[in-house]
Amino acid sequence: MTQSLIKPNFKFPNQTAFYQGKVRNVYTINDDILIIIATDRLSAFDVVLPQGIPHKGQILNQLATYMLDKTQHEVPNWLIASPHPNVSIGLKCKPFKVEMVVRQYLTGHAYREYKAGKRELCGVKLPNGMKEHDKFEQPIITPTTKAEQGDHDQDISKAEILDQNIVSEEDYKTLEEYSLKLFEMGATLAKSRDLLLVDTKYEFGKTTDGKIVVIDEIHTPDSSRYFYADTYQELQDKGKKQKQLSKEFVREWLMEQGFQGKTGQNIPDLPHEFISHVSDRYIELYEKITAQTFKPMAYGTIENDIQDAVLNFLKQ
Repeated sequence: MTQSLIKPNFKFPNQTAFYQGKVRNVYTINDDILIIIATDRLSAFDVVLPQGIPHKGQILNQLATYMLDKTQHEVPNWLIASPHPNVSIGLKCKPFKVEMVVRQYLTGHAYREYKAGKRELCGVKLPNGMKEHDKFEQPIITPTTKAEQGDHDQDISKAEILDQNIVSEEDYKTLEEYSLKLFEMGATLAKSRDLLLVDTKYEFGKTTDGKIVVIDEIHTPDSSRYFYADTYQELQDKGKKQKQLSKEFVREWLMEQGFQGKTGQNIPDLPHEFISHVSDRYIELYEKITAQTFKPMAYGTIENDIQDAVLNFLKQ
């Protein structure tokens, strides 16, 4: 049986709250510090799939901390330390109730909406005559609501966000500025690795002193999509499927099984071969984007190792 970290069981000193997200477990310490443990759970269409993906949590956490470190000089973030490859520790913030989705290409959800005949997405006008995976002249921001657990994110426009006072105009300006700056840095790094950053999402929060910072992860395969740069134009010219590193191929496989997270649909079991394939793709992206060899943690002692690392940090 394939090993993976699905439901770790921890209780830390001075823990004041616990939240289980789709992929991460979040522990609040003294109401001001968050301990986030990245599991191997896999979600698609806002649904957690029944099996885990070996090493996925480690890859996501290490890639996220790598990216946060690379961008902190331009955009502040929540991260304080990563004492274990599956763990991030940072400031507790008050999250904004929107996610900032930045798109450079007509792909995924945006293309499905476009194919259905829509020429406006989240208040952004889309030109006629585009085909799947075509590049926009400039990156566009297409926000979504930040869903409560079990709900689906919903597209929303900037005008609706401001009209409903979900985010103030001043704060939204900062969210836009930070999102585009992060995307530019992420795209530049991806280009240096012969990849194209296709689209991504960012989440932001406010610290207790009112500072806006990036929270959660950035530029991982769970929140971002990458194409291979060297084959993009040729495949696009020939109308062929793009070679990509992202979670989209998981969504495509699920759709082939008749599942899109809609009411009444049964979640399919993932075959062992497919699980191994997904794990290999995550490892490939990690090594491609960081130019580092992935070193997997041993599953036999992983929960004890995580607990020891967190406790040692909290003692400091």
